[in-house]
Amino acid sequence: MKNTMKRVSALLMLMVLALTLAAQTQSAAEQLKENLRKAYGTDCPYPFDKGRLTPAPRGYKPFYISHYARHGSRYYWSDNLYKDLDTLLTVAHQRHQLTAEGEAFYRKFMDAKEELQTGATELTQLGWEQHQSIARIMYNNFKDVFRKGGNVLAISSLVGRCVMSMSAFCQELVQCNPKLEIREQASRFTLDGVVPSDDRNPHKRSFPRAKPRYEKNRGQFRYDNSLRERVLGRVFTTTDGLPGGDRRIYDHLINLYTSLPSIGHEGMMGHIVTDDEIVGQWEQANLGTYSWVFGPQYEVIPILQDIISKAEAVVNGSSDHVADLRFGHDSYIGPLTVLMGINGADLDPEDPYEVKNCYQNWETCKACNIQLVFYRTKKSRADILVKCLLNGVEATLPVPTDNYPYYKWADFRQFYLDRCKGK
Repeated sequence: MKNTMKRVSALLMLMVLALTLAAQTQSAAEQLKENLRKAYGTDCPYPFDKGRLTPAPRGYKPFYISHYARHGSRYYWSDNLYKDLDTLLTVAHQRHQLTAEGEAFYRKFMDAKEELQTGATELTQLGWEQHQSIARIMYNNFKDVFRKGGNVLAISSLVGRCVMSMSAFCQELVQCNPKLEIREQASRFTLDGVVPSDDRNPHKRSFPRAKPRYEKNRGQFRYDNSLRERVLGRVFTTTDGLPGGDRRIYDHLINLYTSLPSIGHEGMMGHIVTDDEIVGQWEQANLGTYSWVFGPQYEVIPILQDIISKAEAVVNGSSDHVADLRFGHDSYIGPLTVLMGINGADLDPEDPYEVKNCYQNWETCKACNIQLVFYRTKKSRADILVKCLLNGVEATLPVPTDNYPYYKWADFRQFYLDRCKGK
């Protein structure tokens, strides 16, 4: 009888997951229509999607939050983009190889060049404001966690934009409740919990890389490169003799375009490319991002272990933290999303056309974040539930539950400890 019940329970879980994924497949296209900038993928500014939060089961209240966030909007991650475009546009201008629209772009770029090259890699004002807003939303959503004050530990990558994102977030939390005591730390001592593969991490370990199954069927996917010709034709009369080659030039132009909202320079490129055209290229761009976040998923096992160990300490009473906050990069939170299987990101389909149904690269946007919210009752402090939010919206996990979006902490803990041991 017990085995039969287990099989029925497992079947129900699969059905629930299938329905959830079906809903996500529909919503991916709908979300792109509602917010074209989601097609920017990892360059998408934080969208602040509003999702209704499911009330906790009767008697349960939140008492602890474990969190990982990417830094907010920034200038481009390397000044090479700006330097290469400076050289390219200067040469094209001198050789009279720019169209009228290309000349207009050239002048606007040159006016902003000093700012762009100086600001490269750094957090922008928008990035600061994103983390302020996310912190206040977290506080307002889960006031029971923070109401009495308490201790918070925030750790960051050693990179400035992450440190500043941490500072913005923590300052806003203290504005919400001055009773909070927040320790901010950007240190080699804590790298294992936020950017474990950093060469400066004294505990750095080696992990195998993974390869998504769809890659063996890449040939089935129809790639459309027509936009490249259109974009280049709008900027240049010819690209003959220009540095970089057509593909690199095109990539630079697209990378600049999708970064403009984060740095306050929308309109710099005129009509050289449009959001609608970026949407048309989204699915193939999403494939590339999936490979990029799927490959290093085991490298973020130390982050997941840090999440589990710190939460366990709070649950058993050896830690008095009301929250543990982490601030890092897309190259860690993206793989963490896959490792944890958030919203089915670990499903690893063979069909390249199915990838969009389990992972959408805007989920790894600027200031993206995972929040694990812990709940308990007065009757049984050992009966702990966990809920996962991805970018503020309730998310599915591959952990069995009959009470979505709530998962039993014991099940959550064991499932992910087993997953960490697998590699």
